[in-house]
Amino acid sequence: MSPNVEGPTHASVPSAPVLAAYSYCEAVTGTQARNFAYGIRLLPTDKRQAMSALYAFSRRVDDIGDGTLAPEAKFVRLEETRSLLGRIRAGEVEEDDTDPVAVALAHAARRFPIPLGGLDELIDGVLMDVRGEEYETWDDLAAYCRCVAGAIGRLSLGVFGTVDTGALGADAARADEYADTLGLALQLTNILRDVREDAANGRTYLPAEDLAKFGCSDGFAADRAPAGADFAGLVHHEVRRARALFVEGYRLLPMLDRRSGACVAAMAGIYRRLLDRIEREPAAVLRGRVSLPTHEKAYVAVRGLSGLDARTISRQSTRRRI
Repeated sequence: MSPNVEGPTHASVPSAPVLAAYSYCEAVTGTQARNFAYGIRLLPTDKRQAMSALYAFSRRVDDIGDGTLAPEAKFVRLEETRSLLGRIRAGEVEEDDTDPVAVALAHAARRFPIPLGGLDELIDGVLMDVRGEEYETWDDLAAYCRCVAGAIGRLSLGVFGTVDTGALGADAARADEYADTLGLALQLTNILRDVREDAANGRTYLPAEDLAKFGCSDGFAADRAPAGADFAGLVHHEVRRARALFVEGYRLLPMLDRRSGACVAAMAGIYRRLLDRIEREPAAVLRGRVSLPTHEKAYVAVRGLSGLDARTISRQSTRRRI
């Protein structure tokens, strides 16, 4: 996406069928993605609607991959979803279509310069899940994370747009890169949080070379680490990697308008605090999903809306250039 694109490109008031489609997507987002919903509630209406449409379509793709269908049926469903995306891209979805997610996403794509190819990447990533792919190195895992999370960052940037970055200069051209990197940070945090749940579903995402290094190659089928394993060492290794990704990805914040920056800061802030909890007590992720209480999420949202995170990152970026 080009820098200095602000606001919607199609400002007309949506029709009743489109508003109903957006309402459906917002309901899906509110019930299925509480952390995500916490962030996007800080956006103006048009951007919040577009982000809900993106989430609802992404949720559909994820649900196919995580569902109970046989792999062959999942392949078929994912390709059907890709075909639907092709219809949306071609402008073939009418406002009276019976699929509210398609109606909402088609309208959002007319309003904003959303790079819909990112949803093709998401489908590619979920196909990797269905095939049961494992990852030998961090580079291998990063390629997967770019499909399922980095692409979402770039899609979101299509909705947010960027503002005049002043002293940041040429760095604004790297907005897509920073959005992608922030997506990787969020996904790696998810992987750490969900190691037990993923193991129960027969999936291992952490790089095999890291598992071997810390004696964890036997996996995480139990509520305690394998005998002789340095599970805490493994977690701290991955936490350091995630923190480095957050530092790089947070350079996106000064490039966003106040409310878009608040949205990103809130979502990323929630995950950074999850990372803090995981770092303090690595074994907790083997006992169940680590989460934040509502009051802590509210604090993170207020901090994001205040612009504190964006200003801090802006000052750090400027100091790096001196």
